[in-house]
Amino acid sequence: MSAAKRTELRTSEVAELAGVNIQTLRYYERRGLLAEPHRSNGGHRLYPPDTVALLQVIKAAQRLGFTLDEVADLLDAGRRRHPSPDLRERAIGKIAEIDQKIADLTTIRASLTEVVDARCDSLTNCTCTDCPIPYLTIGTTRPSGDFA
Repeated sequence: MSAAKRTELRTSEVAELAGVNIQTLRYYERRGLLAEPHRSNGGHRLYPPDTVALLQVIKAAQRLGFTLDEVADLLDAGRRRHPSPDLRERAIGKIAEIDQKIADLTTIRASLTEVVDARCDSLTNCTCTDCPIPYLTIGTTRPSGDFA
């Protein structure tokens, strides 16, 4: 085995080092996020060591809320070594999306805090005196048009 071959990693090694499963690795290949690796004489996939770092970047971008399509665009721009205005706009849009999610979660948190503070004990038949849940009859009324 030559020195170049010794630095290449097999599928299971890449998956373990990157913290993904083998199916994820192959899926990313099919999606074009990873280049198809060359194969050993025995038919095993052999990846360059930087594949591990690339997988970690992909997973980090996903944790930041980017879809795989968005990650693919970001990777493509990086490979071209210059961001496009479209990518900048996507990043700005992603920030707005995140800000909206934060606002929504803040509202949900405040509502749940009201429920806890009021000591609500049931979604449908709460007995607390100042229940913040707006639909106390949720389980007791039928929507119009219900023929059951």
